[in-house]
Amino acid sequence: MTPYVLPLREYALVCGAAVVVTFLLTGVVRLIAVRVGAVSPIRERDVHSLPTPRMGGLAVYLGFAAAVLMALQLPALGAAFFSSSEIVGVLAAGGVICLVGIIDDRFDLDAVAKLAGQILAAGVMVLFGVQWQVLWLPSSGPSGGSLVSLDQTQGIVLTVLLIVVLTNAMNFIDGLDGLLAGVAAISAFALFIFSARQLVLSGDDTSASQPPLIAAALLGACIGFLPHNFYPARIFMGDSGSMFIGLAMAGAIVSAGGKLDPATFGPRSTIALLTPLIVALAVIFIPVLDFLLAVIRRTKEGRHPFSADNRHLHHRMLAIGHTHRQAVLIFYYWAFALAASAVSLTFVTWQIALIPTTVLFLVGLMFSVWPRVQAGRRTRRERNRIPATLR
Repeated sequence: MTPYVLPLREYALVCGAAVVVTFLLTGVVRLIAVRVGAVSPIRERDVHSLPTPRMGGLAVYLGFAAAVLMALQLPALGAAFFSSSEIVGVLAAGGVICLVGIIDDRFDLDAVAKLAGQILAAGVMVLFGVQWQVLWLPSSGPSGGSLVSLDQTQGIVLTVLLIVVLTNAMNFIDGLDGLLAGVAAISAFALFIFSARQLVLSGDDTSASQPPLIAAALLGACIGFLPHNFYPARIFMGDSGSMFIGLAMAGAIVSAGGKLDPATFGPRSTIALLTPLIVALAVIFIPVLDFLLAVIRRTKEGRHPFSADNRHLHHRMLAIGHTHRQAVLIFYYWAFALAASAVSLTFVTWQIALIPTTVLFLVGLMFSVWPRVQAGRRTRRERNRIPATLR
């Protein structure tokens, strides 16, 4: 058999188109946001000091949509539209969730209304065939696990749950200038690497070509938005951007991991077979951890679990002494470390990946706590300067 050749030039063209369209449209969307009054006020829990337009997610969605629709005209990537309706489903559901986010950016919807919009968008995506179909479960048997086929109800429930969780998790991380756009770009790139690897291994461009296309377009849209959003931000994504990114990423994850065929991977290790789930966990680790900590914290304090506060992980990074940009770059690093560690398991065994992964995590931990270490050193030096009689 002739090995499958990945159309990297077409993927690069899709990503580049998303970058250019998103970058150009963000300035237009910023003017529209100011005109309609979609501007973030200064609240006690915020870290920005000036009222800033939001609704930037509209530019992200339009850049993503333009790049995906352009792929329809390309010889290799155009086949992804005819073999499956998943990409159209992501576009349609993305339009729904972006519209809900735009309304929220302007009128501040309550949590119940946003949740209803998220479930509606998830339902639209499921109707177009984006649905988890098989699930690999590890076991102590000789094969290391078994592949479980999900019925329609189980697949729908799992898919909708993943979409809602990831949509809200991405919304939670959107607290510092450039944080969500950068972390999402890193995560989208990791998903592209994994799904492209899966496509090459399977050689099936009818069922495996959708995830890398979604990931490439999302990567470009996030990169195109980042120059407008990095500190000091001139426009925020708003819920229109954070919820769309979460939904699009969930669509790529479900499309890549929900149809894993063990025949394609043959005797590959259990870790390799679990890679789709590991990639999913790596992508959502930071926002989901923040989400869970926030829910636990607010519940213990007797408050609504979805009420706002200023004790998210990014707020704590600022509190220990990092500057705004340093905090964002450290989150970028952790997103890279997690995603790279997960995706590396597609290429090498976990024994080989263990040492570089450990080094990445130790370096990240050192940079994360470095301001606290420096503060401790200054405190000790000041104490040593005080005469013993005055202590």
